[in-house]
Amino acid sequence: MRNTGDLRPLVLLVTRNFPPLMGGMEKVNSHLLDALQPDFAAALCGPTGSGEFVSTSVIVRQSRVKPLAFFLIGTLWRTLVLAWRTRPQWVLAGSGLTAPIAWLAARTSGAKAGVYLHGLDIVAPSRVYQWFWLPFIRRCDMALVNSANTARLGEERGLRHQNMRMLHPGTDMPTLDPNAASIFRDRLGIAERPLLLSVGRLTQRKGLVEFVERSLPMILAKQPDTLLVVIGDEASDALRTRAGSERERILAIARYEGIESSVRFLGRCDEATLSAAYQAANLHIFPVLDLVDDVEGFGMVALESAAHGLPTVGFAVGGVPDAVQHGRTGTLVESGNYAALSEAVIDQIEQAKSPTGIATCRAFASDKAWPVFGNRLRNFLSSSHG
Repeated sequence: MRNTGDLRPLVLLVTRNFPPLMGGMEKVNSHLLDALQPDFAAALCGPTGSGEFVSTSVIVRQSRVKPLAFFLIGTLWRTLVLAWRTRPQWVLAGSGLTAPIAWLAARTSGAKAGVYLHGLDIVAPSRVYQWFWLPFIRRCDMALVNSANTARLGEERGLRHQNMRMLHPGTDMPTLDPNAASIFRDRLGIAERPLLLSVGRLTQRKGLVEFVERSLPMILAKQPDTLLVVIGDEASDALRTRAGSERERILAIARYEGIESSVRFLGRCDEATLSAAYQAANLHIFPVLDLVDDVEGFGMVALESAAHGLPTVGFAVGGVPDAVQHGRTGTLVESGNYAALSEAVIDQIEQAKSPTGIATCRAFASDKAWPVFGNRLRNFLSSSHG
């Protein structure tokens, strides 16, 4: 239970999206909880195992993730009890999924209710969700949104503009290692081959199947030695996944096109390997699909790429334009225009990395680094309470 000597206001975060689960939303919520310091004390109602990923000062209640109904019921009970006992100033939902829980806990404990919206949790293609969850999201005292596109989606579904606050996800700003690129390339045995990098969980929305089918052959026609390296696992913990293996779908289309040797999967990598891959690559590709019911809320990997000085080429869909500054940290083309995407990739490959380009990317990323995220979050919570 809370240290009675701690007089700071308490923020209770309620979310399924938290480590040990993996993904962008999980990373954001983990940083959100850390960012409450030093102004706020923190509590978490999250998935089983989440207590291992927070400081000892955080009050933690955990619920099994699967089946989803068990998580929601268990988390509702634990959140209500914890909120009643600790009397938080804010109860925050880490996504729209837990907004009803956060709202109920806030109303029964005298707190304010907030929700962090990521895009998909507004447009989720479920009649039950739209009928039951969205009204609770609308009733929250504050809605944090991760991009301009998410804000637009929120307004289209009845969220009040005056209740929304823009809070872009952040990034770490790594110290670049001048030897990392050559070590990574030597390890993979790829010498000076043009290297395209894709990072993230393997889902339909990431668009790799279509990229390998419709763009990679055009790129290889101009740059035959190009290699696409894919870092990331299947999205087994995601609430929305299509049946079968995304990796096998990508490989199947590569075999069909006769370019299987130009695609390599590294699976999930540790942070050091991922950082080296960013520094070794010529380009980060982000061919996200424009799916009505599965939007790309922001594009954290594009921001992480910029933090390593690596530009991104991708489609201007969802929240991606908030994570890539067209003409400075990469090139964004119209959704579905694979010819233009291929040309942009080829142009980038033909341009050698320059210190100026690296510095430009890193300057953009530093303006959205995690300390900036934390300052904005604390200011929102402080200024909206009263």
